[in-house]
Amino acid sequence: MFRNFKRKTEKGKAPPDVLLRAARLVRLGSSIRKAAADFNVNYRTLTRYCKKLPESELLDDRVVAPSISVGYIKNHLVFEPELENHLVEYVLTAPDIYFGLSPKEVRGLAYEFANANSLKMPENWKLHKIAGPDWFSAFLKRHPVLSIRKPEATSLARASSFNKTNVNAFFDNLASVMEKHKLEPHEIWNMDETGITTVQRPDGVIVRRGYKQVGSIVSSERGTLVTLASAVSAIGNSIPPFFIFPRVHFKPHFLNSAPPGSQGSANPSG
Repeated sequence: MFRNFKRKTEKGKAPPDVLLRAARLVRLGSSIRKAAADFNVNYRTLTRYCKKLPESELLDDRVVAPSISVGYIKNHLVFEPELENHLVEYVLTAPDIYFGLSPKEVRGLAYEFANANSLKMPENWKLHKIAGPDWFSAFLKRHPVLSIRKPEATSLARASSFNKTNVNAFFDNLASVMEKHKLEPHEIWNMDETGITTVQRPDGVIVRRGYKQVGSIVSSERGTLVTLASAVSAIGNSIPPFFIFPRVHFKPHFLNSAPPGSQGSANPSG
């Protein structure tokens, strides 16, 4: 099965009554190609239809809804929509608890799910104990709510601390402090920190075709992280950033080209 199949004919299916009238025209002596052109249907479809249609229905003018159908038939799906929805719900729940599944793990889960429900599955599923990559691609297309993203590394301590109880306690304490001190918006500040590398990644360059490795001069191959602390008030005011360098002693030239008003310090661990 092609993973990225492109249809080469117009999508659609001729109505049964149109095919029946075209078949009766062929019965009266018209060629299949001419009848297909007159009724705007595919001549190969009409050929298969004429072979399958019973003689009794072809001759009986009272028949308007034939008992056969030809054309595209949807491939057999391993999972019924209801079962597949259960699989989608599980896959969506896993990243919410910080244990998202990789594509390979989803394929393995699909096989185990089909096997547990005694469903008919392709032989290569049984052979490799895993669903095929084509099934996974079609699975993503059937459910646009799913996508592949690279997760951010999160420690267990941080994940377990972010829960409803702790969040409610934080906002209860915040409300208590604001009510006690009667804080105004310009007195409320939020401070956060981030790491800045001293060596930036070079931009792409144009080279001669065939080059496998290209270099670009930077200050150092491996940069060190400098901590930057920034604070913004509730009304949008901000103060110049504060830099913490991974050094024993701070030197004023560390702040060359820094934003006006910036301050800095040094710490052995950064």
